Amino acid sequence: MRPSARIPRILAGLALAVGGAVVAAPSAQADVKACEQYVAQHAPKATDGAAEACYEGQIGNQTSCVSSLTAVGASKDVANTACESSR
Repeated sequence: MRPSARIPRILAGLALAVGGAVVAAPSAQADVKACEQYVAQHAPKATDGAAEACYEGQIGNQTSCVSSLTAVGASKDVANTACESSR
């Protein structure tokens, strides 16, 4: 293969690799922090269990997140909204 034909293929491969890395990047922890901040603002007495509950929400277990927050004193509305923000 000619060197001039290899360069576009190499560049295309690099572009695909970089694009794939961006798509596969893990989500930021800001989601859990947003959930915890919402709990702190709207249900201060429930902050003790917020970190674990918000993590459950982030990984997709919304039911566990809501039930954990309501168990430590958050209202169901606050728990639902906080868990939604953890995604």
